Amino acid sequence: VAVKQLNLQHQGCKKVLKEIMVVRENKNPNIVTYLESYLVSETVWLVLEYMDGGSLAKVLSKKRMAVGHIATVCRECLQGLAFLHANQVIHRDIKSDNILLGRDGSVKLADFGLCALLSPEQSKPRSRVGTTCWMAPEVVRREPYGPKVDTWSLGIVGIEMAKGEAPYVQETSERAKYLIGKQGVPDLHKLGLPSALCAFLACCLQMDVHRRGSAKELLQ
Repeated sequence: VAVKQLNLQHQGCKKVLKEIMVVRENKNPNIVTYLESYLVSETVWLVLEYMDGGSLAKVLSKKRMAVGHIATVCRECLQGLAFLHANQVIHRDIKSDNILLGRDGSVKLADFGLCALLSPEQSKPRSRVGTTCWMAPEVVRREPYGPKVDTWSLGIVGIEMAKGEAPYVQETSERAKYLIGKQGVPDLHKLGLPSALCAFLACCLQMDVHRRGSAKELLQ
């Protein structure tokens, strides 16, 4: 098993409970499996299944991925995202660190600490959360946003898998936010990626949210 420590004082009771609730109630082959949780003084111990392939980030620190492997990871992540979005959950922190791999070929989304639960009263969050280089333009600009922020972030993970790092990762956080808000990502065609991968990433990385693919659409 894998054990995650969540400090109630540092992270806040509400946030910790939300993370436990989301991972406990959203059982899916592409979401890391919740086993149990314990409260010991000010710390919650969250017990999850152990993914023996480690994080996608760890794999990418050693090698680039072939297009076939990139397609598989994207498909598995989209299946998890389509399930979450259908259940009114936005992950909000999709990046290679939060995608876990199994040696059996399984791919699972993890770390729901920043997720948003949508409701009729709160269907379009505005808070700027996530990791800068993976944030969608509407998040950076503090505009109301929906589940498609996750498909944008997955598009960035696609670039990460192909090129070894996310766009603007060498920039300061403020400069990266400015560039994302103004132009999105660099021209995909200049990255030297295969045309099919380019076309898929272009659907994920549309600046115009209405033109950007949802997880369900991108699976088709």
